[in-house]
Amino acid sequence: MTPGPDRLFGAIHATWPAARIWPVAGFTLRDGAGGGKRVSAATWDGDGDALEARIDSAEAAMREAGQAPLFMVPADADALDAALATRGYTVADPTVLWLCPVDRLTNRAVPRLTAFCVGEPLAVMREIWEAGGIGPARVQVMERAGGPKTGLFGRTMDQPAGAGFCAVHDRIAMVHALEIAAAFRRQGLGAWMMRQAAFWAREQGAEWMAVLCTEANSGANALYDRLRMQRAGGYHYRMAPEAR
Repeated sequence: MTPGPDRLFGAIHATWPAARIWPVAGFTLRDGAGGGKRVSAATWDGDGDALEARIDSAEAAMREAGQAPLFMVPADADALDAALATRGYTVADPTVLWLCPVDRLTNRAVPRLTAFCVGEPLAVMREIWEAGGIGPARVQVMERAGGPKTGLFGRTMDQPAGAGFCAVHDRIAMVHALEIAAAFRRQGLGAWMMRQAAFWAREQGAEWMAVLCTEANSGANALYDRLRMQRAGGYHYRMAPEAR
């Protein structure tokens, strides 16, 4: 059976964890330690009773922690979305969650010397990430992840060309930070790295492969569509006026 939203979002947060989380009034707040929106956004438990008061409490707690209020809003959280819109919160980074069975990506062998799983990020992987805007704070997110995890290293034309990260939670393997160096894009390396991740995930007992991609990243979305992954929901952020 296809994983439901609770299980999918559980995998998102477990495989890309915040530095600190704490509960406030039906929300889970996060300190991302500079690791980006996903590890810094508050998430809602879905209890709509006294929602406005709950939002007030969450906003106050985030401001007290030195953060501009930021909420992750799943696609079906209409009440929260409407309440934040009324307060002047703006939408940022609509994101698609792509999903498929692991076996869908293990039906073709990965060409030799094309993609590898590595226990620790190589220096060249850090350089590829850095060039793509994935700096040390996001690498620290990968280091915090528990459970089975691996770095993904890709080569093409005998050159280091790709870096990524994959971790497993609740039999869902999530790929994060998949970055192909600009000079080597549109040559199929991203697909081979996803397949390499799937072979590794199968060895860890994972049943599903998942990856997140902003709506604006048309090239990556086209890749996941070609791999016959399916859209399985998603989210966007709502940012407080002072965060714009």
